[in-house]
Amino acid sequence: MTPAVSELPARSALPVIAVPARRWSPSPAKLAATVLLGLLVWGGLAAGWLRPAGYAAQFRDAPAAAPSLRFPFGTDDLGRDLLARALYGMRFSLVLSGAAALAATAVAALAGIAAGYAGGALEHVLEMATSLLMALPWIFLLLLMRALLPLDLPPEQSAWVTFLLLALLGWAPSARVVAASARSLRGSGFAFRARAEGAGTWTLLCRHLLPNLRGLLWAQFLILLPGFILSEATLGFLGLGVAEPLPSWGALLRDLEDYSAVAEQPWRLAPLALMFLTVLCLQNLAPKEVTT
Repeated sequence: MTPAVSELPARSALPVIAVPARRWSPSPAKLAATVLLGLLVWGGLAAGWLRPAGYAAQFRDAPAAAPSLRFPFGTDDLGRDLLARALYGMRFSLVLSGAAALAATAVAALAGIAAGYAGGALEHVLEMATSLLMALPWIFLLLLMRALLPLDLPPEQSAWVTFLLLALLGWAPSARVVAASARSLRGSGFAFRARAEGAGTWTLLCRHLLPNLRGLLWAQFLILLPGFILSEATLGFLGLGVAEPLPSWGALLRDLEDYSAVAEQPWRLAPLALMFLTVLCLQNLAPKEVTT
């Protein structure tokens, strides 16, 4: 006979029930992507040590110089070291895009878990809001919102604007995925048991639903990050991203507008190659299947 709920021990030490962690056994491609991405990130973090002159220093004696031992990536028309600008730009773009992806994942987690667990009107509102955001072309909406803001912002403010736009406009697809997973977990056996044991809503969400969604949230972060990197580069390429003299991949790609100069100085493609490798590694590391 099944015992009544009142006969169950109140507020007992209910174990946290979560999906068992799988042992990570990467394929050779994932291992290579991990090593390469680690080297790229290390290069960005160690930019100040590798190129102590900085990204804004101008070497007037070597404008538009070809690659050499002194300047492995050459210099731009102002005599600035392209390797230093590429490393600092990689650091800045990865930090900016990573912070925006983390913020968007956090917003998606809060909105998705709340809507998926509560259901009803709240879930309906989330579906309408995300459907509206997802119905509009992502890059068009991003460019429109940025174009409505002042274009002559100081460098630091332009970085904050780019960060906020990416975070505020990029959470919708992840929120729908999180809401669907939270809805399925709401009716699971461990959720019913937790309620029977006297667990409150906050305890149920934090100790039981959230641990089961950690893998999903990590996957959403890895999915958002490459898209945010490319979006930031698109804004910078169009002159709507991070303002000079702060380097970013988008700002560095603006040097590729002059096709004849690129044909004569192919080393200017180095920032594009670094961005391509970074996005390729992140895409390779992103899980193809996520189970909650």
